[in-house]
Amino acid sequence: MSNLKNKQQSIFIVLVPLMILLSLWFYYMSSTSSWHVYKDAWFMMIVMAFGSFIAGASPEGGGAIAFPAMTLIWDIQPAIARNFSLAIQSIGMTAAAYLIFVRKIPIERKYLFLGLVGGTVGIIFGSYFIIQHIQPAYAKMSFVTIWLSFGVILLYTNIVKKRDTVTELPDLNNSEKIAILVVSFLGGIASSIFGNGLDICTFAYITLRYNLSEKIATPTSVILMASNAVVGFLLHKYLLNDFGIAEHNYWLVCIPVVCFGAPLGAYFISSKSRNLIALLLYAIIAIQFLGALLIVQPKGLLLFTSVIIFVVGLFLFYVLSKVTQHK
Repeated sequence: MSNLKNKQQSIFIVLVPLMILLSLWFYYMSSTSSWHVYKDAWFMMIVMAFGSFIAGASPEGGGAIAFPAMTLIWDIQPAIARNFSLAIQSIGMTAAAYLIFVRKIPIERKYLFLGLVGGTVGIIFGSYFIIQHIQPAYAKMSFVTIWLSFGVILLYTNIVKKRDTVTELPDLNNSEKIAILVVSFLGGIASSIFGNGLDICTFAYITLRYNLSEKIATPTSVILMASNAVVGFLLHKYLLNDFGIAEHNYWLVCIPVVCFGAPLGAYFISSKSRNLIALLLYAIIAIQFLGALLIVQPKGLLLFTSVIIFVVGLFLFYVLSKVTQHK
C-alpha cells in the first residue's frame, strides 16, 4: 500500500508543474490569438514528438533531431534551427530533468557541477565569438560526422572489446576535473552552433574515458543539456535579441508536445538496459548521418573536410577509450 501511495505522490508531483505550464501556454495562445501559427508550423509537432522522446531517452538532446531535420529536410536556416532547438529543449529537457530528480533516477554527480559550469561558459563564449564564423553546410556535415566517429568507437568498445562499465566515477583529481571542464566548455560551444552538444560531448568523454555505464551517463547528460538550453534560450531571447518570429512560432506549436514527450522518454529508458540505450544511440547517429549524406550530398572541399573530421574523430575517440581509468 505504501509503495502505491508513493507512486501516486510521485505522479502528482510530476504532473502538477506540467499542468501549470500548459495552462500558461493555453492562456498565452488564447489571449494573443496565436492559434494561427499551427497553419505553417504544424510539421514541427511531428518532429518534436519523436525528438522530445529521444531527448529524454538518450544522450542526444531534442536539438539532435530538430537541427538536422529543420536544416536538412526543410532547408531552414541553421540560426533559426539552433534558436528553436535551445528554446524547445529549455522546456522539454527541463521537464525530463525534473522527472529524473523526482523519481531519483541514478545520475553521476561527480562531474555534473563541472559540466554545468563548463557548458555555461562555453555556450556564452560560442554565441558571442564563434557562431558568426560557421558556414551552414559545414555546420550540418560536421555535426553528423563527428558523432558518427563517436558511435563507431562506442560500438567497437562495447561489441569487440566487450567494455566493462562502472556505475560511478572514481574520485577525480584536479587535472581530471580540468579535463571535464574543457570538454564541457567545448560542448557548450557546440550547443551554441547546433542547439545541442554539451550532452553528447560529456557523454562521449565520460563513457569512453571512465567506462561509466550508459544507463547512468544518459540521465546525467539530460540534466546538463537542460541547463545549457535554458542559458542559450535566455541568451538569444533577451541579450543577443536574435530570437525571431519563425523560431518563436515553432516553439509555441511544440510546447505541449515536448513537456510530455521528454519526461516520457526519461521514464521509459530508466527501466531499460544500458545495451538498449547504446543501441538507440547508434540508430540515431546512423540516421542523422545517412540523412545528411542524402540531402546535402557533400562534394569537393566539403566532402574532404567531412572525411577528415571523421578520421580525426575516430582517432581521438579511440585514444580516449584506451586511457580508461579504474580506481
